Amino acid sequence: MSVPTVSTAGLMPAGGAEPGDVAVIRSWKAPIGLAIFAALYGLLLLLAPRGGDTAFRLSTEADAIQLPELVVPVALTTWVCFVLLVLLAAASAYFVRSSARTPLWIIIVYLIVLVLGFLTWAASGATIPVVGLLAGTIALAVPLIYGALGGVIGERAGVVNIAIEGQLLAGAFSAAVVASITRQPLLGLIAAAVAGVLVAFVLAAFAIKYVVDQVIVGVVLNVLVIGLTSFLYSQVLQPNAALLNTPPRFDRIPIPLLSEIPVIGPVLFRQTIVVYLMYVAVALVYFGMFHTRWGLRLRAVGEHPQAADTVGIKVNATRFWNVLLAGAIAGIGGTVFTIGAAIPFNKEMTGGVGFIALAAVIFGQWDPIKATLAALLFGFASSLQNTLNIIGSPVPSEFMLMLPYLVTIFVVAGVVGKSRAPAADGKPYVKG
Repeated sequence: MSVPTVSTAGLMPAGGAEPGDVAVIRSWKAPIGLAIFAALYGLLLLLAPRGGDTAFRLSTEADAIQLPELVVPVALTTWVCFVLLVLLAAASAYFVRSSARTPLWIIIVYLIVLVLGFLTWAASGATIPVVGLLAGTIALAVPLIYGALGGVIGERAGVVNIAIEGQLLAGAFSAAVVASITRQPLLGLIAAAVAGVLVAFVLAAFAIKYVVDQVIVGVVLNVLVIGLTSFLYSQVLQPNAALLNTPPRFDRIPIPLLSEIPVIGPVLFRQTIVVYLMYVAVALVYFGMFHTRWGLRLRAVGEHPQAADTVGIKVNATRFWNVLLAGAIAGIGGTVFTIGAAIPFNKEMTGGVGFIALAAVIFGQWDPIKATLAALLFGFASSLQNTLNIIGSPVPSEFMLMLPYLVTIFVVAGVVGKSRAPAADGKPYVKG
């Protein structure tokens, strides 16, 4: 990210400025946010101290290589984590003072230390299944990642894709029906992509062709898809559930050798084809967006459509086809809710995941890799909530339900800083 600069004229004492000097605008948002959350963590340790040990189980019974459990003393570990958090917040302040921004590695290490300290405190006297926690993170993050990729493509092209929720829901519905009838999950996957394209087609037609407000179109599409799928579920799927709403699921495909790597093997390489497609999609979207002609044109029509038009790029056609591509990717993400887990379709089963995916797009600063990491963060928060409920953590259940959203606030308030959308995002282009 480029560092914003301003002229030093009027900002320095007389005779102290040289021609061409610039003053760096420093943002103290990150160090202040890190310091606040370190203080809150320390307050938790003071008000609710816990003793004993916490165990971290690093292997499953199916693993060829069995790792011993890692047992740590709660009091010592939590306070060591607190000291590290304070030092990292101070390091962030030092870097902001000297170079105007906090390095990404400080944020990553801070999050790891904070999670380790909180887990150690919350699971005192119990055992954390690390592999299960991470596997749950992947499972919960997959639809978010597909939705976020669709959002990144659409917004990089200049079209705000509020309809991610509708595309995910349409994909889940179509995958369940087609896979139930044909007993072929792969055909359900294709149907989900087609359903996502159809929703995106309506968005593109109204937003690009008829220049309707993109946010309003997206909201209306979400309501339309929710109403349509709910009606079809009540009137068609429920009376014929055995034929139309008993989807098969994709089998897990362990990758030889890779699936036997301790910890990460069971998490990343004992997955279904939907997850493996996600890995490929993230890599292709990133490479294509920043290293191919397609990506250059995509970014050009989202940043400066007039300039793109002058060099011969068909702005509206480029936007239209990329919105359809985004819809296909988001539609595939909807398969996770049905054929991804052999779950029958139900009303509004996506539960607002599309809106969290849209938040991941913004947190990820419209970058495929960063948006994927943001989606994984949301997935981890939700998986952590489930894990702590299972082991009987003393943390109130109401707080656990809030946890994914508290993580969201943490990321916005203390980590991400200011995000700049593509310059022409949400702005229709009318030639001439």
